[in-house]
Formats: sequence, structure tokens, C-alpha cells
Amino acid sequence: MRIVNPTFGLAAAGGPKVDLKPVNWATDAIALVSNSKPNARELLAGIREKLGAFRPIDNIEFLAKNSASQPAPKDVIEKVAANFRGALLAIAD
Repeated sequence: MRIVNPTFGLAAAGGPKVDLKPVNWATDAIALVSNSKPNARELLAGIREKLGAFRPIDNIEFLAKNSASQPAPKDVIEKVAANFRGALLAIAD
């Protein structure tokens, strides 16, 4: 039997190193991504409303997967990567 610790390992080889900047949750664009389960949109709308108490919400956008049983389509992932600095996901029941 081989026991693997998922919190420790070697970095993947290859690829360019990308410098990541921390998300500024007070000003940066945020994607609210629904898993398309019942009430996911309502949950995210409540989060957006709460965020509006301390930051502008004009750059917080809703996105959704087509189905809860499928991964997010490539175009949704690419949109998040290209347009947003942070994302909040509705992934639980």
C-alpha cells in the first residue's frame, strides 16, 4: 500500500512561472459562479448584496455552469481567468 500526503509533493515540471498578486476583495472584479443547483443563484445574490455594504458591486458578475453534474465549460473558465481577479463558487447543497 502506498500512502500519499496531498499537502506535500513536488512542483509540476515545465511551464512558465507566473507571479500572482493577492486579490483585493474591496475593489477587484469578482466572479460569482453558480453550480446551477437550486438556490445557488439566490445564495450568490445574497453574498453580492452583503459585499455591497463595503465595496462597489458594479464589477461583480454572475456566471453559471450548464449543469450541476458537469464541470464548468471551457468558455466559462476562460472568462473567469481573463476578466476577474477572484471568484466565489456556489458548490454545496
